[in-house]
Amino acid sequence: MKRVLSAGALALLLSGGAALAQAPVTNVRSVQDLAAVCDPGWSGVPRFEAIAFCQGFLTSAGQYHALLHRPQGNGRPIFCAPNPGPSIAESGLAFANWARANPDRAQDPALEGFLRWGQASFPCPTPARASRAQR
Repeated sequence: MKRVLSAGALALLLSGGAALAQAPVTNVRSVQDLAAVCDPGWSGVPRFEAIAFCQGFLTSAGQYHALLHRPQGNGRPIFCAPNPGPSIAESGLAFANWARANPDRAQDPALEGFLRWGQASFPCPTPARASRAQR
């Protein structure tokens, strides 16, 4: 039976195991973990994998939020990104910067941190109050 090594496995073998210690890509649970993969401090294949994970996470979370809070739907969105918004790469770096500036959130769940970052970065306009004539 012929076996083929993935690029990640090959990088791990060539690095003598150092890549494993640097890449928490498969165990992203907290804000701190997500920030580490959104702005990784290592290089090579593990860096590309980390950035890809970050961008996939942010894209999926953002799309899910958009589905829950459609423009004509009920419920107020948590954040209101501009159109056009920042690139996914800019968002990943901005999230990592927010995480460093908010160390008290380091152990919060990654998704909660993403939503808090979105809320802080892209606040929604305050809805206008109905005038007395409309009541």
